[in-house]
Amino acid sequence: MIALKVPFLTVLALCAFAGNSILCRIALSGGEIDPASFTFVRLLAAAITLSLILYFRNQSTPKLVFGLVSNSVLSKGSWKAAAMLFSYAIFFASAYSYLDTGTGALILFASVQMTMIIKALIDGDSLTPMEWIGAIIAFAGFVLLAAPGVSAPPLLGFSLMTLAGVAWGFYTLVGTQSTDAVANTAFNFIKAMPMALIVFLLWPYDWQWSTSGLLLSVASGALASGVGYAIWYAVLPLLKPVQAAVVQLAVPVIAAGGGVLLVGEVISSRLLLSSAIVTIGIGIVLLARVKFSDLKS
Repeated sequence: MIALKVPFLTVLALCAFAGNSILCRIALSGGEIDPASFTFVRLLAAAITLSLILYFRNQSTPKLVFGLVSNSVLSKGSWKAAAMLFSYAIFFASAYSYLDTGTGALILFASVQMTMIIKALIDGDSLTPMEWIGAIIAFAGFVLLAAPGVSAPPLLGFSLMTLAGVAWGFYTLVGTQSTDAVANTAFNFIKAMPMALIVFLLWPYDWQWSTSGLLLSVASGALASGVGYAIWYAVLPLLKPVQAAVVQLAVPVIAAGGGVLLVGEVISSRLLLSSAIVTIGIGIVLLARVKFSDLKS
């Protein structure tokens, strides 16, 4: 059962991550909303969505009133994870004011992968020979996708997205310690709300609001973030840190596919080839940890 559950949940989470890149880029590139407003609305929508999920699970619903949370919330979740979550969200939105979708996704998940692998190696983790093979294949496909046609991005955008990737990498690592994925994710989003509110109120640039910008922010928060991160938190304990880093290399590939379908970008034979290589490599990494007996059960 685990052999089927892990890949399925992982794919859902990765699609949500790719959706965030597409939704954020559409909102920011067209000036539909500013980064601080996008981040605030995104986190708020995610917090509400996850609160509803908790409610239907017959748990106590987190109370969110004017950005303040009840005392019961303070004892749940993690302030460290919330800080990493907010840092990722604000740097992510700010970076997409300067980067296109593909470049942003490449920088983000390259920095995520490097952060998690370095941390895993420092902690003494190791890869099996088969996992090394899968990781090398996936990374080769990632390089093939990244190399052609990606010009040097603006330094500010590159720096902001790199910081977002480092923050997301550490947030992912904190998530491996979660014992209740949905609850902890919900409380992390709620604890991130005061941080988002402060930045929103102190944002040094003009606020930009539009109906489409708000809808894109809500979709990013409720679906791609709230539901997507809850799924990711649920699957993390079933993955090694290095595996979690490698599978996220698929996000730029998925985002590129979304760009073809939703933005009208032209697909190339190189994109198809790199997508296949990354998919094969990730499949090897995931299946390497599944024993033959598990497949028969």
